[in-house]
Amino acid sequence: MLEGKALIEDTDMPLKMQIQAMASASQALDVYDVLDCKSIAAHIKKDFDKKYGNGWQCVVGSNFGCFFTHTTGTFIYFTVETLNFLIFKGAASTPPSSP
Repeated sequence: MLEGKALIEDTDMPLKMQIQAMASASQALDVYDVLDCKSIAAHIKKDFDKKYGNGWQCVVGSNFGCFFTHTTGTFIYFTVETLNFLIFKGAASTPPSSP
């Protein structure tokens, strides 16, 4: 388990949800090996799907890049020592308008 304090890099989540994100990450780090990023991410995703409805995505690792569109109020990016955590709910795409 990583023992460091979470440092929020960027977010638009309400404070209560931010606290839940960091608590969920802490729980996952208690259960899984720090190198098992896939299981840690799955744990967090399932927790958020259960608490806030389906559609959540989670990326965990020490070196990744991404580009995504999210629903307003559902994004957080934070670090705990060497691990980065990205949690967001995908935005519903709108179909192109007919000519």
